[in-house]
Amino acid sequence: MAYSCLLSLSICFLVLHGCFAQIEQVTRRTRLPHQHRFQTECRLDNLNAQEPSERIESEAGFTEYWDQNDDQFQCAGVALLRHTIQRRGLLLPSYSNAPRLFYVVQGMYICLFSRILYISISKGIQGAVLPGCPNTYQSPLQFGNRRTQQRIEDSHQKLRPIREGDILAVPEGVAQWIYNDGENQLVLVGFYDTLNEENQLDQNPRDFYLAGNPQEQSEQRSQRSRGQSRRGEQDNTGNNVFGGFDRRSLVESLNIREDLVDKIQSQREDQRGNIVNVQDDLQLIAPGREDDEEREDRQQEGRRENGIEETFCTQRLKYNADDPQLADFYNPRAGRVTTLNSYVFPILERLQLSVVRGFLHKNALVGPYYNLNSNSVIYGLRGNAKVQVVDDNGDNVYDGQLREGQALVVPQNYVVLKRAENEGFEWVSIKTNDNAITNQLAGRLSVIQALPVDVLQNAFNIDENDAFQLKNNRNEAGVFSPSESQSQRRRD
Repeated sequence: MAYSCLLSLSICFLVLHGCFAQIEQVTRRTRLPHQHRFQTECRLDNLNAQEPSERIESEAGFTEYWDQNDDQFQCAGVALLRHTIQRRGLLLPSYSNAPRLFYVVQGMYICLFSRILYISISKGIQGAVLPGCPNTYQSPLQFGNRRTQQRIEDSHQKLRPIREGDILAVPEGVAQWIYNDGENQLVLVGFYDTLNEENQLDQNPRDFYLAGNPQEQSEQRSQRSRGQSRRGEQDNTGNNVFGGFDRRSLVESLNIREDLVDKIQSQREDQRGNIVNVQDDLQLIAPGREDDEEREDRQQEGRRENGIEETFCTQRLKYNADDPQLADFYNPRAGRVTTLNSYVFPILERLQLSVVRGFLHKNALVGPYYNLNSNSVIYGLRGNAKVQVVDDNGDNVYDGQLREGQALVVPQNYVVLKRAENEGFEWVSIKTNDNAITNQLAGRLSVIQALPVDVLQNAFNIDENDAFQLKNNRNEAGVFSPSESQSQRRRD
């Protein structure tokens, strides 16, 4: 009897040990950073602020593309686009070969009429379809006329209300759609991490549309990235992923009529593009403007992680970066800077990306600083700034303005200095590491203040008093207010 009990306890111990070992192995595997990104040539002697090089019109908006073949974007491994969605416009569902981050740029319209100030907030709804996850939302549907009207419940995956300042994280292969249910146009800028190791195709961003016929867009981008359009050589019925299948196969697999298959495959007569107009408002029920993700975030503030807070199906895909209370650096005379990394926004660990949102007052500065472990793309949101970038040879590779709607690539370790002009400056940066780290070269947390005065004195061949001033004259951190001499010079 004692032997059998001892044998049972031994077996239980072995089973538990095996389970804990598997859990530890899975946890370590999920927490380990990606070992590498694809290597690219980043020999850039000159940087330029880039604007979109192409615009594709659709029925209910337009999409603008930056030149993905530009050396700067090739170096960073990032592709950019910007969607402008009109009222009641629907960005058709699509997935991509690369992880994507979207920032909601435009969300407020201010108008003064008859001495009354009207403020209208643009808003929208985003849906992201996570494979294998249950449909947890229900929306009512009505069929027929008043006499034969029928009501049923339509189940679907989670809907996320979006507004200005939201960061939308979309993993590779996850289908996303966006609907503008506001009164004004909705603008989003999208960043594709084409060098992410989850992208097993090539460095070209590819959007796979599940509906519609974004024919012109697909063919032009294919020609630009691959030299020719394979679809132009084939007699396909449409440009969504269903268009290439023969009719009979879709009738059998979807169990629908042949005439419905013809509509799904989007005949070439459909010229609506990738943003289509919705005749009547979509019959959707979504949470209020403060949705459950934001409430849960506040409820969990101060709690320690136990490693299982988020499953794949419940992971948070949206985070508002404009909240002043989230600022990592704040200076009432200069502005604020907010960083979103995988510790704050866990989905970014999967995407291997991080975000910086910045606000600068007139003449305020950020930097000089450099990124230790990532490339960066700076996108101007409002106002303008004078930006300077220096490479490893000490050469100035960029010295110019960065305005609203422009993008500037900053390679890893290149040193950056930003100074806001008279209108101030706002920007969002996407960095190619989920825990991107910056090193300051000025201010309280800088390399300069961490060095002994004697080292500074001998390194720069200056006297002890100058070395002490160099180290201690700027005691602010992160964002710097303009110096009195600079403010006086600008007033003069």
